[in-house]
Amino acid sequence: MKITFLGSGGGRFSAISQRRMTGGFRIDNLAGKNYHVDPGPGALIRTYQFGFDPRNLSGVFVSHAHTDHYNDAEILIEAMTRGMTKNLGTIIGSESVLEGFERWGPAISSYHQSKPDTMVLKPGESHNFNNIEIKGTATSHGDPTGVGFQIDYSGFKLSYTSDTGYFDELAEYHKGADILIASVLRPGNRTINGHMCSRNFIDLIEEVKPQVAVMTHLGLKMISSNPVTEAKKISKRTGVKTIAAYDGLSFNVNYNNPKRFRLISLKDVQSSVHSTSHSMYESERKNSYQMAFKNNEFDELSILKRQ
Repeated sequence: MKITFLGSGGGRFSAISQRRMTGGFRIDNLAGKNYHVDPGPGALIRTYQFGFDPRNLSGVFVSHAHTDHYNDAEILIEAMTRGMTKNLGTIIGSESVLEGFERWGPAISSYHQSKPDTMVLKPGESHNFNNIEIKGTATSHGDPTGVGFQIDYSGFKLSYTSDTGYFDELAEYHKGADILIASVLRPGNRTINGHMCSRNFIDLIEEVKPQVAVMTHLGLKMISSNPVTEAKKISKRTGVKTIAAYDGLSFNVNYNNPKRFRLISLKDVQSSVHSTSHSMYESERKNSYQMAFKNNEFDELSILKRQ
């Protein structure tokens, strides 16, 4: 399994300024399937920029109905379903994302929900699909139906908090996580309603005791305070290896020993068009025309004729 951050920024001001990218992250080769998590603004462009192809997705996860988490979901769904021509993939999302809740959502149209399978994820509920189990985890955030998740693949557990403030039961939802990915908006003790700061993340790590912790969804104050320095402080305090995500960070996961990994900094690929060739991954070095030919994606007219 490989985890790649197509953006490490978060919050509305990071999204607006693009001081850090806001494309969310990909989980590739999880039981042979690929997933995009919280595809915020720029997710499609960043996918190509770092040498991936959105057409090989098996699922899109959207944690809640805030723009920095769902903005590019529909175009990724179109890629996953070959331009909405095939019944492929799964959309996993909160109630607000898929059904709408009060003034939140739905963030994905009924049209875009018509081809993939859909799965509404709620805190404490588990679903089995594609040889994995995914459990919804509670959040304390502006969208009251927002969720994180914990994925269990043959006993290996990957947790993602999404946007949430710290609350007493948070650790219980992520108990047993081997890798804990958390949205940490601010440094030090400077918390903000509905989000965690470094101090909150320390508390969560000490309770969950993961083997590896990753902080992402960094706000402007965190970015200005040097996230790497914050991560080192957290590692020293908790004894858990803590990584500050950055744009283009990628690492392979060792299921037997998650602490053993090598961080890879992906660079913009050398394509003059939109980047589908990265020298580090042979399987991902696909010319854009060749990929279009393989998938019979030539133009709108030919797609309509086939229908």
